[in-house]
Amino acid sequence: MALARRNQQDNRDTVRINSSIRISPIRVVSETGEQLGVIPTEDALERARDVGLDLVEVAPNERPPVCRIMDYGKYKYDKNKKTNRNQSHTKTKEIRLRPKTGDEDIRTKIRRAEKFLKHKDKVQVSVLFRGREMAHIEEGRKVMEQVIELLSEFGKVETAPQQHGRRMICMIAPK
Repeated sequence: MALARRNQQDNRDTVRINSSIRISPIRVVSETGEQLGVIPTEDALERARDVGLDLVEVAPNERPPVCRIMDYGKYKYDKNKKTNRNQSHTKTKEIRLRPKTGDEDIRTKIRRAEKFLKHKDKVQVSVLFRGREMAHIEEGRKVMEQVIELLSEFGKVETAPQQHGRRMICMIAPK
């Protein structure tokens, strides 16, 4: 039941609830949304207890302050949900190539990377070298430059191509 939190107040949250509301009188909105008018705080607390909900101060800067009878736990949950909705969830996707990858295969991989960038995901482009391909790193660099040039319309280079052992890696972020 909502009354268990009656005397608690979250330190991070500045919303006052139940007995933390010390100003009297207050403007009260019922649990159904109807205006109850300006009434003493004790009467509003009594009405909230009768219904089994909390009295929550929703507009503390108004005179008189506006309080609402509601379930405080549900209010906090909804408020937290709204703040998390604005956060973006970017993922890192990878496309792997080799120095000898054909042009049409590269175009296919680039079309896939374009879809990733349109969905606001980062794309890591990796060129893998095997065996004697390590002697011809410039071939891998050409492939990498070709990919960067074709993806420049959809994203921007976040980290320039770097050699990491047998791998050349470049990160492309969406525009």
